[in-house]
Amino acid sequence: MAQIAKEIDRDKLLDIYTRTMKVNRTDEKFRELLMGGKVAVMYYCVRGQELVSAAAVAALEKDDYVVCTYRGQGEQTAKGIPMEKWWGECLGKATGTCKGKGGTMHITDPETGIMVTTGVVGSGLPIANGLAMASQNNGDGRVTLVSFGDGAANIGGFHEAMNMAQLYKLPVIFLCQNNRYGEHTAYADHTDSRSIASRAEGYGMKGVTVDGNDVHQIYPAMQEAVARARAGEGPTLVEAMCYRMMGHFFGSDFSYMPPEHIEEMKAEDPLPKLRKVMLEHQFTEEELDAVVADIDAQIDAAVQHALDAPLPDTDEIYKDVLEETA
Repeated sequence: MAQIAKEIDRDKLLDIYTRTMKVNRTDEKFRELLMGGKVAVMYYCVRGQELVSAAAVAALEKDDYVVCTYRGQGEQTAKGIPMEKWWGECLGKATGTCKGKGGTMHITDPETGIMVTTGVVGSGLPIANGLAMASQNNGDGRVTLVSFGDGAANIGGFHEAMNMAQLYKLPVIFLCQNNRYGEHTAYADHTDSRSIASRAEGYGMKGVTVDGNDVHQIYPAMQEAVARARAGEGPTLVEAMCYRMMGHFFGSDFSYMPPEHIEEMKAEDPLPKLRKVMLEHQFTEEELDAVVADIDAQIDAAVQHALDAPLPDTDEIYKDVLEETA
């Protein structure tokens, strides 16, 4: 694992902390609603992976593109989809980013740069290449970040996308959030490579493995990858080692995980680690708690707005299928 430990200024640390807690508190609220029977939708928890998403997005510019998976709440909320629109979509309401027709697994919000959320494992990588190629051809300076799990690294689309991106030096960053399990299958049972990042060498691409629970590793790695892409130096494969601290989907358990993995996972929780870093940089407990309180208030208001919002009209099923011309 690469040792990329660089100092991060206080303003950026606060930015990352705020995004991280926004991801975490959104996840907590979603699970609260599900457990309380207030909503009944499919949801893939991001607990344990909050910092990876937040730090990755914090390295981007506002108009950069993001492609994520069904476990994409981290990227979506950290990138800044308005909370009312995000919750509206998740709850299937007309106020959602896709008028309630996409749901949790297919959230799209081009205004924020969230171009695709895909429910098909690994399918986002070729799409990200398309976005990156458009940016390259247009000369708009945008980079594209595509996030995926370790299980997705074994489909054909991964290899095809990596090869193409390096060949054309596309401004794309491949972010593998390696939470050590592909659904219910341990990494060692589905992959014999020493790491996902080591595969980059076969394409002539830069690859790096970092601790996704350490802000001083994941943020600098992403910052460098974004800078390389924007400078025309091509793609980077960043493998962020992390843990999925909830089941594969809401309601599933840890019965397939060995006890020692669960204990290691608890010890590596990124949230107390990040809070420790914040305190070391002279942020007070009161300041950090105030950030969370403000986020909670925003989330509560957005959730209530979504709960009160109308469902899509039935004729919406016929809309947004084909381009409408005058």
